[in-house]
Amino acid sequence: MSLNRKDDNPDDRAALRHGLTQLPAGAAEVFPQAQVKQRNAALAAVTDRLAEPVVAAFIGGGVAGAVSRTIVSPLERLKILLQVQSVGREEYKLSISKGLAKMWREEGWRGFMRGNGTNCIRIVPYSAVQFGSYNLYKKAFEPTPGGELTPLRRLTCGGLAGITSVTFTYPLDIVRTRLSIQSASFAELKSQHQTKLPGMYETMRLMYKNEGGIVALYRGILPTVAGVAPYVGLNFMTYESIRKILTPEGDANPSALRKLLAGAISGAVAQTCTYPFDVLRRRFQINTMSGMGYKYTSIFDAVRVIALEEGLRGFYKGIVPNLLKVAPSMASSWLSFELTRDFFVGLSK
Repeated sequence: MSLNRKDDNPDDRAALRHGLTQLPAGAAEVFPQAQVKQRNAALAAVTDRLAEPVVAAFIGGGVAGAVSRTIVSPLERLKILLQVQSVGREEYKLSISKGLAKMWREEGWRGFMRGNGTNCIRIVPYSAVQFGSYNLYKKAFEPTPGGELTPLRRLTCGGLAGITSVTFTYPLDIVRTRLSIQSASFAELKSQHQTKLPGMYETMRLMYKNEGGIVALYRGILPTVAGVAPYVGLNFMTYESIRKILTPEGDANPSALRKLLAGAISGAVAQTCTYPFDVLRRRFQINTMSGMGYKYTSIFDAVRVIALEEGLRGFYKGIVPNLLKVAPSMASSWLSFELTRDFFVGLSK
């Protein structure tokens, strides 16, 4: 008997409706309850998954990266503008305050944030992969399940995490460097300024088309890896060591200020030790950029030329704004990471 047929007998339809009203008490609630149970089970499965240490670290790392880089975006851009200047290029040979004022005067708020959108798009997966892979490497290097790592093993795990993250996100980093300097008032670039500067996708497309394909998007990755591996390794090793001193294991609710201090110290130590690699990375990223005048043939050639023409200071150009950037950046990064990670880990409790 079909309820949709026009020739159904009215008596049959009435009998069917009567039969439905005679169902046992509570039977009508069976299906909604089953659906609620299914939804609750699915939600519990997702919650348990998010609470896993590696997943929580992955998410926490992404949040930490976005927060920390946005906070220090003006200093990050000023550092890059200082790094790419060689002898005779003095547009940004200014104090930090004057450099920031020049940036504001010529480009306004957008000048402070120039390249930050691309940087956040890069740093979220970069930081997520870095923190997530560090947790994976820690498990692999544990002497026993849950055992304590030595400082050397932390250094190794951090270095591997840095290499892993930079390999996945390097093309976004080189595009971010181009976006950071293309609107700056370098005399060599003024004749090339267009009415509307290309965005992230267009810059990447032009590099791929005009500068050698995929190789162009990974130009400078060797000095980058050489700098990132020890930097990330030192950062993780120093932070976890100082964190134990400032926030003992017995402290149930460690102060956020102590975490901020541990993050600031670890970032400053790691950056100072590895900064020359960062300068080499920036120089190689604009090596073929028309008008900027860099034509290094290899890493060793770049080291030789910078040492001869610019001296030791050439390897530390921009380090002052960078150190001013690192303290709040790493402090906010570690605090954001721990708060986010602890939130997700706590979902399973």
